Amino acid sequence: MIFEQAKQMFKEEAIRELANDQDGLRYLKLRSLSRREYLEKLFQFVNVDTSGVGARQLFPMAYETSTINNEVIDTFIRSVYKSERNERLQREPELINQLYRMQVFDWGGLHQNSLEKTIVNNYVKKIANYDLLSDKIENELHSSLRGYVLCSWYNHWTSIIIEDVFRDHSVVLPAIGQVKKVDFFINNVPFDLKVTYLPEGYIRIKRRTQGLRPELTLLKRSARRLNIVFDRRLASAKLLEDLWIKHKDHPSEEAQQLIRELHEYRLSQLNQSCENPNELICWLYENQGERRFDASNRLFLILVDTNNFFESWKLKRAKPLLDEKVHSYLDEIGENPGREVKFNWQGSEYSAVSDVVFVVHPQ
Repeated sequence: MIFEQAKQMFKEEAIRELANDQDGLRYLKLRSLSRREYLEKLFQFVNVDTSGVGARQLFPMAYETSTINNEVIDTFIRSVYKSERNERLQREPELINQLYRMQVFDWGGLHQNSLEKTIVNNYVKKIANYDLLSDKIENELHSSLRGYVLCSWYNHWTSIIIEDVFRDHSVVLPAIGQVKKVDFFINNVPFDLKVTYLPEGYIRIKRRTQGLRPELTLLKRSARRLNIVFDRRLASAKLLEDLWIKHKDHPSEEAQQLIRELHEYRLSQLNQSCENPNELICWLYENQGERRFDASNRLFLILVDTNNFFESWKLKRAKPLLDEKVHSYLDEIGENPGREVKFNWQGSEYSAVSDVVFVVHPQ
């Protein structure tokens, strides 16, 4: 496979096809080293002179250099990762200590990845009065921005910690630089890591298919009977959490029985997914946002706090627990990691190699 063919396949997001070809796999690994500083060090590593070679030519030159094979690239990547990882390791304990200061995870009504649009639609275009706008900025937007920044900060640093948990294992080859759809390779199979929780949407679908009423419907109905006050203006996800907590704290047998039933149902679905995750994996692929759709290989890390499902986000900083669960999974992985899954998207069928690592706490 020549360089231009591999480049075109990557542009068309044919990641799996590339990974199934030795030259294509080499292209993907080199792609993670495509920054000039990495490529120059790679050429030094194999004693190849690059004087007079322009920065844009280093990548195709590396691909066409016969001595830069997959084994050499793997060795070089591991040495680079080890050096960079040692620097992060020194800061990691204090970073995790700082992450534990986060007690509330609330985006403040400003939607992730659409901050500017949310501000423009809700403030810039909606309010014509200067004094009212100033008041809204001071009393609403300031607080919302603080929540947005804190949540973004938490997600950024926990993502690095979680990726390092995977990349520290011997069967994992890191993607040093950012490569679209590839965070690392497990036994030469590329994976895009997705960290999520037991999806509320998946629970809704499962209840519906089994003829059960939605959790939120049952909680609102019970709240009215028990005179539990709630804000109907809350978004569904927030209202579900609000009513769940209020019922959990309510002393009546009706409230306690309802919470037991909802909790036990979620646990049953979790146990089924742990035993056979294919249905959940397909649901996760089929319910991607339209702008983010792709059929690349995905490894899902699903975090579940069974004491409080709504605080599963806190497990993203539970480094010892993550180490134990992830490394136990990787210790048992075979030569052909993942499982083949087929799913539908807007009338077309796709296939991918995927799997799930469950981090359930407490057991």
